[in-house]
Formats: sequence, structure tokens, C-alpha cells
Amino acid sequence: MSLLRWALFIIPLIVLLGFLAGQVAGPADENRWFQALVKPAAQPPNWAFPVAWTLLYILIGLAFSMILNARGAPLRGLAIILFLVQFALNLAWSPLFFGMHQVSSAFWLLVVMFAAAFLTTLVFGRIRKAAAWLMVPYLAWLCFAAILNKQIDDLNPGAETLVVPAASTQI
Repeated sequence: MSLLRWALFIIPLIVLLGFLAGQVAGPADENRWFQALVKPAAQPPNWAFPVAWTLLYILIGLAFSMILNARGAPLRGLAIILFLVQFALNLAWSPLFFGMHQVSSAFWLLVVMFAAAFLTTLVFGRIRKAAAWLMVPYLAWLCFAAILNKQIDDLNPGAETLVVPAASTQI
């Protein structure tokens, strides 16, 4: 399978899986628990997250496609496993943070996710330098996300136990 065929299959799949993971708890602007939290000053507007993640998923999908296309390359099997592990961790973050409201656990998941993505990038670099470079914006974003997550944790002690009253209408 050529790189183009891999990319035409893998990139939409990764974007779709990322979208589905994000939908588990609904969009941030519709999540009443998230809206009730105190946000850090560096918090981007809610619309920036789907835009950033779509671009990042396209980049890492292209990087993964390059590795999948590198048949016979030493470390290819390890690179594929590492990518799948870090991507599974990535998909688990939104349900953990937005769905289960586990702010502290989500931060530590980001730390582990960054380590796995960093190792993935190093191994990608041994196979295809361009694939490693395509992972760099993702690594930078994970650092930024971890900072935001930690600040939200610090600004909202007990966020895990925060219960937002159900919406009600008054007649």
C-alpha cells in the first residue's frame, strides 16, 4: 500500500476516533461541570480546541501513515505499538477529564501520554525523520494541555466532587 493510500485511510480514522472520544462528555461549551470550573488566564476559547486537535490529528495521522508505509524498516513494529499506546492514552483523556471529572488523574494521564508520545517520536525519527517532525506540534500541545490541566486542578480543589445543579426552567 502506498503512502497516499495509508494516509487516506489512517488520517480520517484518527480524526474520527479523536472526535468520538471528545463527544463522550459532549463539547466543553455544553458541559455544565466544565463551565462551572475556574479557568486559568491562558485558557483558549472553546472553539480553539477542536480546530487545534483536528490539525494535530491530521499531522500525527500523516506521521503514522509514513511509519506504516516504511515496510522492512527496523523498529517499525515498535513504532507502531508505541503510537497505538500513546493514541489510546490520548483517547482516554477526554472521558476521564470531562466525563468522569477526574482532573488530577487526567493531569497524570497527560504526563504519561507525553512520555509515550515522546518515545514514539524518537522511534519515528529512527525510521523517518519527517514523521518525527510531524509529531513535534503534538508534543508541544500536550505540554500546553498539561499546564492548563494542572492550573485547572490548582484553581479548583475538589473539582472531582463538584456537582452542578440540573438545569431548570421557571414558568
